[in-house]
Amino acid sequence: MRTVSGGEVAGILVAVFWAILVSFLAVALARLAQTLKATTKLVADVTDQAVPLLADASTAVRSAQTQIDRVDAIASDVQEVTSNASALSTTVASTFGGPLVKVAAFGYGVRRALGGRRADVPVKEPRRTVIVGRTVPAARRAKRKKD
Repeated sequence: MRTVSGGEVAGILVAVFWAILVSFLAVALARLAQTLKATTKLVADVTDQAVPLLADASTAVRSAQTQIDRVDAIASDVQEVTSNASALSTTVASTFGGPLVKVAAFGYGVRRALGGRRADVPVKEPRRTVIVGRTVPAARRAKRKKD
């Protein structure tokens, strides 16, 4: 029988260790290759789906821009109409406002003059009310009764 030396045992242990290490590395590389294939397929699928989505998004943005341009045109037209209406109201107020105020004041004066000059109704002296040592005119007293 032959005896095995310590160096031969060490060599066999190293060879077995290297065999196990190489097999683990082979399994890891095989799994890495599968992962890379799956990743490549996933990227291709995402690219295939992303291109139509980007085209749809581009169409939506163009449509939104068209609508914004229309709203901008409408807003500018509304602003122009508003300025025209403001100018018209200013013109009407300056043309008719002064004379209408004068006619209304004249009518009020005529009514006041005719209302106080009736022959059958005696002219009343306005009553005065004394409040804490002060005299309040009749016009202010009438406002207080309304409140």
